[in-house]
Amino acid sequence: MNTLQDIRFAFRMLLKRPSFTVIVVLTLALGIGANTTIFSAIDAVLLNPLPYKDPDRLMVVWETNKQPGPGMSDRNEVAIGNFRDWRSRNQVFDQLGSLFYTDMHLTGVGEPQRIKSCVVTTNLFQVLGVQPVLGRSFLQEEERPGSTFTVILSHDLWQRMFSSDPNLINKSLTLNGHQVAVIGVMPPGFELQFPTSIHVDMWVPMAIGEGDFDRSMNFLYAVGRLKQNVTREQAQSEMSLIASQLQQQYPETNAGRGVRVVPLHKQMVGNVESYLYMLFAAVGFVLLIACANVAGLLLARVTARHREVAIRLALGASRWRLVRQLLTESLILSVVSGLLGLLVAYAGIKLLLALTPSEVPRLHEIGLHIPVFLWTFTISIVTGLLFGLAPALQASRPDLTKALKDDSGRNPGSSQGSRLRNLLVVSEVTVALLLLIGAGLMTKSFVRLQQVNPGFETTNRVSMYIALPTQKYRRQQVNIFYDQLIERVRNLPGVKSVAGIDPLPLSNNNVTTTFVVEGAPVVNLADRPDVGRRIITPGYFQTMSIPILKGRSFTEQDRENTANVIVVNDALASRFWPNQDAIGKRLGFEDDPGKQVWRQIVGVAGNVRHTALETDAMPEVYFPYQQLPGNFMNLVVHTDSNPVSMIPAIRSQVLSIDKDQPVADIMTMEQRLARSVATSRFVMLLLSSFSVLALGLAAVGIYGVMAYLVTQRTQEIGVRMALGAQRRDVLLLVVGKGMVLATIGTAIGLGAALALTRLMRNLLFEVTPTDWLTFVIASLVLLTVALLACYIPARRATKVDPLTALRYE
Repeated sequence: MNTLQDIRFAFRMLLKRPSFTVIVVLTLALGIGANTTIFSAIDAVLLNPLPYKDPDRLMVVWETNKQPGPGMSDRNEVAIGNFRDWRSRNQVFDQLGSLFYTDMHLTGVGEPQRIKSCVVTTNLFQVLGVQPVLGRSFLQEEERPGSTFTVILSHDLWQRMFSSDPNLINKSLTLNGHQVAVIGVMPPGFELQFPTSIHVDMWVPMAIGEGDFDRSMNFLYAVGRLKQNVTREQAQSEMSLIASQLQQQYPETNAGRGVRVVPLHKQMVGNVESYLYMLFAAVGFVLLIACANVAGLLLARVTARHREVAIRLALGASRWRLVRQLLTESLILSVVSGLLGLLVAYAGIKLLLALTPSEVPRLHEIGLHIPVFLWTFTISIVTGLLFGLAPALQASRPDLTKALKDDSGRNPGSSQGSRLRNLLVVSEVTVALLLLIGAGLMTKSFVRLQQVNPGFETTNRVSMYIALPTQKYRRQQVNIFYDQLIERVRNLPGVKSVAGIDPLPLSNNNVTTTFVVEGAPVVNLADRPDVGRRIITPGYFQTMSIPILKGRSFTEQDRENTANVIVVNDALASRFWPNQDAIGKRLGFEDDPGKQVWRQIVGVAGNVRHTALETDAMPEVYFPYQQLPGNFMNLVVHTDSNPVSMIPAIRSQVLSIDKDQPVADIMTMEQRLARSVATSRFVMLLLSSFSVLALGLAAVGIYGVMAYLVTQRTQEIGVRMALGAQRRDVLLLVVGKGMVLATIGTAIGLGAALALTRLMRNLLFEVTPTDWLTFVIASLVLLTVALLACYIPARRATKVDPLTALRYE
């Protein structure tokens, strides 16, 4: 009964001061909404279990390599021979499957389509614990070469291209010129976003022959399901033992190669985990500032109600009864703010999905789910207690004698309340400075990243991926196709130059190879240096504006019946011939020393940051495509205007040569460059937004305290002015009080930032976590905003009429 009375009374009191109630609710709703928005992302990406059976038992098994190279030495793809030995020898996995990604041509269903596909061992879906919702999974015998070609479709492709036809099962499609039978459709939303976020529309079984034990080509990704009661550490120990056995058994290929076992969930979230937790800390700070603001408002409000509180105590109300009543008001405010915060979060999630890079895994799962509602409800209650408890306790300890004698509306004994308000201001400034410094460091890091020269020009350049089916195009046909295509595109109006490369920089694709230097001592295959391999057409360096530092680039005369030539980049030349000229040196790339083909270096090209702007340029070797033809090629076209307008004309040239040949991954090079820094831009924008919000809330908090101070000291100010104080003196009095608090908060914030920003070290690019310029600028910005927040009420204080102030009692 008392609870209902408290609630009814709290509502009456809040409705009597609608402006106060609206300000509090809006302030808290912003903090709770921002908090809920980021928590929804953390819940979907980090906390929600993977949508597989017993996901904690799923492990990724990488091959490690002590030989330094362009990739991560502790997370390399697996050679098929090593994978087969892992699968047959281990005793820790129930099952071990593998996969690799490719593209396939789908013809006979409208325009030819390039379908992102995943080639899998037939047990992969059993490893994951998922089954098709329509049809069946792969059978073990479908892994043998020569078995019937089968395919399983994604639910999205089944809906998009086949109108959810349930009779599609066992019907045939034309893939890469072959007839394949559709045997199943996967559940809606099923994706294996490993090793990165890749949307797959088709799964096909991997054909593994009895004698297929190659150990030199690493291209498989391995996923295993641990046996019951087997830990990751036990699996790591056994797989390392198997790797050491293979090192001894096959020293030519496996020397220095080990194994690393990583939980699938940890592999998927990758660096995103650090970014999300940093953003979560940021919105937590914003909520703390909002709570401090509201606590200051409530403190001022209960101070104004000191006479009411004193009368209730004098009439016999207990201190706990008063605290409960005031906490009820705070909880009502926080619950209403939480409901409004959900609306803010709904809009925030929409914005978050629009801004979030596609590389963030499980993006489609972000939303206002039950855990998010529970989180919002929890933080609303905690927030109500957090900002309401101190004012309630403060209000329940009035000086009854003074309070009952006073009828001015001012608290005659509020020194303790003043200390609490000062503490709230200092804490707001401290937290706001932490956010400002963090945002400043991320912004400076992003600016540095954008200033990095990728090694090529992106303006007015568009690229597209073409993959010729091997059944239709052999070596000679491949050369003829690309020769014709490049010639036709070159003659299009508006085209300045055109060329091809595989793989393309900043395309999330990389190919490496090993080599030996002619005349150098013979070393095992595993000990050879690892470098990037690029196959290009003549004119590629010109099209991408990559400088030739020495020698020459490829010409139309570098064909299959002429001397074998290569171009290396400056990183490779500097590493292996630091004080010599690399021109004329010969390299071999064959695994068998007895069948070595020597290729002469004819040019040294500028370095290109192939994988990412934040990654140093790796050693690279360029091969002329006529001498090392491949069915895959990225066409790069340099135009004299907007390259997007040229896409239909370029596509039509492809179809004019082969009506069944699709093109895919069409994107301008500027878009690729923007995508490569999308995650950094995303974090910078959010962190900057939160820091601006925190700065605004801190300014409001300082303004509120200073305005309250002016109101409480109106008579004192009047007396000072009546005794001869100038307006400047009054201005300095009020501004000085506020700036002392801001300066103390800034000093504490700088000390906290020196400690906490070190946690951002791995998220920054060419910026130290203690960058002094960022610290200074953030401090000056905060102090300037604080000065403005103090100046407005101070200026109002200078306009106090002394006569009016002396009659204030």
